[in-house]
Amino acid sequence: MSSASPMISVQNLWKVFGNNPEKVIGSADANLSRTDLRAKTGNTIAVRDVSFDVAPGEVFVVMGLSGSGKSTLVRCMTRLIEPTQGQLQFEGEDILKVDDKRLRELRKTRFSMVFQHFGLLPHRKVIDNIAYSLEINGIKKDARHARANEVIELVGLQGYANAYPEQLSGGMQQRVGLARALAVDPEVLFLDEPFSALDPLIRRDMQQEVIRLHHELGKTMVFITHDLSEAVKVGDRIAIMRDGAIVQIGTPQDLVANPADDYVANFVRDIAKSHVLTLKHIARKAEPGDATDGPELAASTIIRDAAQVILQSHKPVRVNDNGNALGIVSSEDVLRLISGGA
Repeated sequence: MSSASPMISVQNLWKVFGNNPEKVIGSADANLSRTDLRAKTGNTIAVRDVSFDVAPGEVFVVMGLSGSGKSTLVRCMTRLIEPTQGQLQFEGEDILKVDDKRLRELRKTRFSMVFQHFGLLPHRKVIDNIAYSLEINGIKKDARHARANEVIELVGLQGYANAYPEQLSGGMQQRVGLARALAVDPEVLFLDEPFSALDPLIRRDMQQEVIRLHHELGKTMVFITHDLSEAVKVGDRIAIMRDGAIVQIGTPQDLVANPADDYVANFVRDIAKSHVLTLKHIARKAEPGDATDGPELAASTIIRDAAQVILQSHKPVRVNDNGNALGIVSSEDVLRLISGGA
């Protein structure tokens, strides 16, 4: 994560649905289960005292089971839903205090959202669906079509500019939605379970597309999903939510190597550790008798990517961390991890 000032800062954010929601915050009732709170007060806590920062250029993933509060959180962050209490800053500006005019300006030019349901206009061609966000910003037709053609190239929709949405597959339709969000060149992309309605193969393609676009454009992204494998694939850091609260925030490696509790451990148990963890996680000090002149690999190398070199080497691999010798990894270390012994 960058040491620069955060692009987004969320502090002590609450969203309580029901009558007099402010009275719930800070009261003993706030500690009740959702069922008991609803029975006693008629209120529901959807987001509970959530705090985190998102660095410029970071892909920050929020994940959890259905009802965990992740989609409500992202809607609070764009004020599609008004938070009950807390602070929400974008590049130092408290967007909970801005007026409607400024909020519309932020949504038009600096935030873009991509939803699970594509929301394309069926009577408009692809190029005009993509250019729609520019049209409502008052951009003239020639200029908005020129920009739309740029993002058509960017997201791999060449040849489909004059097609209608019904002529496209689900994956292609979501590319249109992604292109529409990118057309205004936003600083932050909010993606709310954008691929959960797609078939698995198309979904993997679109995940790769997000990764590619992030590498090319460096956009800050807040990505909502219920799928940990998707979160691990696209995210720099992941926040896991339960009952409106954040249970743990960390890199994919942090969550897989050191789950905070049984809830997180249950999430990560089916993730292959060798696909997420790096050599730094399993490097150990050389013991008497260990060869220390084997091949060298960087500590940041994913174990899966290093496995062939390690398994084919007759000597332990030396692990180097930014010029410093960190330790060694042998084929036995890798096999122990794969078999569940680490």
